[in-house]
Amino acid sequence: VKQLLDMLMRLRDDGNTVIIIEHNLDVIKCADYLIDLGPEGGSGGGQIIATGTPEQVAQNANSFTGQFLKPILQKAGRLLPPTEAQPSKAAQPAAAQPAEASQPQEAKKATRKGTKKSASTKKASSSTKSKAKD
Repeated sequence: VKQLLDMLMRLRDDGNTVIIIEHNLDVIKCADYLIDLGPEGGSGGGQIIATGTPEQVAQNANSFTGQFLKPILQKAGRLLPPTEAQPSKAAQPAAAQPAEASQPQEAKKATRKGTKKSASTKKASSSTKSKAKD
């Protein structure tokens, strides 16, 4: 890993942009900037979960990479306080949550009851239409 990092740093120091896909935390912690994709691999991934320096990603509770990176950076004394660029789940706008999750309990019950009524109303109206066609 040390030889790989030395070579990558030489490339960077010579003015090159280096983009790598890596899972080794010793390599990840040396990056200037991370783009963490996930939340899982394969069909369960592909979304940008966190971006920023290793210290910023380590502060993002949604990042699995950050969760594993955090103790390594703490041990090295490199962990910075959270920034506003990394909002927590609580700071996300209500629009990011499912509509039903943001409704009070009574409103959820009323919505469910209303949905059942409208479904039975649709059945009744479609059977009336089919009788009219005969």
